[in-house]
Amino acid sequence: MTTTLRPTGPLQQTDDGMKSRGYEVCDNSRPVGVIELAMDGAFGTPAGVLRQLRIDEADRRRGRGTIAALAAEEVLRGWGCGQVVASVPAEADGLLPLLANLGHTERSRNMLKDLAQEPPALPPGLVGRPMDEKEYETWQEHSFDGFRQSWIDRGLPPAQAQAKAESSRHHLLPAGLSTPATSIEVLVHDGAVVGDIWVGSREIDPGVVIPYVFAVEVPDTLRGNGYGRALMLQAERIAHDRGTPTVGLHVFAGNTPAIGLYESLGYVTTHHNVFKPLL
Repeated sequence: MTTTLRPTGPLQQTDDGMKSRGYEVCDNSRPVGVIELAMDGAFGTPAGVLRQLRIDEADRRRGRGTIAALAAEEVLRGWGCGQVVASVPAEADGLLPLLANLGHTERSRNMLKDLAQEPPALPPGLVGRPMDEKEYETWQEHSFDGFRQSWIDRGLPPAQAQAKAESSRHHLLPAGLSTPATSIEVLVHDGAVVGDIWVGSREIDPGVVIPYVFAVEVPDTLRGNGYGRALMLQAERIAHDRGTPTVGLHVFAGNTPAIGLYESLGYVTTHHNVFKPLL
């Protein structure tokens, strides 16, 4: 058995040098699947993206997916990528263990919730309100510092984590509090701010844009009082105001308390985001 990658079209390259290309996975020149590769410059050092890896059902469980993934790594090394990342659909139950066996580590996951017909009520004594400009100035520095540290804690070099944080800030909040489809609110209990939440928007499928929780925080000294759950209910209220039936979020792997909270509220994992250094 000889498994190889055969390009399905010319190499594509954007003005900033990011490449992409599709391939057939072939066994002795016979097509048995497809693989699609790209690059992402948001990490500073370009990362390779495994956009798709599919082996035809009749040709699975014969090692062809493993060989194709390893061949893809060689292509990405040739492109100058320092790591490979992939967003694996939860229903692709065979791909996740395959990548894990090749040294990929789960970094985070994406989750979705279908909303009830009526918005939830906040617990008595709690209200949400928009963050003001003075609060925002402090919040943005603290929030993105925490975001950068989260990437460092999960193995990303500090310079790449900084680049990722700056890229996210520029892309997601180009106009601060005035950014369209953006709600950054605080939770107030007896006149005191006890937490905050940031709900932006994200395209989860072509043409499908939904409210997306990018950050939720309760100070360490105030945790355990139900404020995190109340903030997530506030996110649902924001989504209802926008007239959408679904709300999504991203959570880092290993944040067990947060994942447990989201699951208890009805969020379901849709994608596992994995990575592997390309040494």
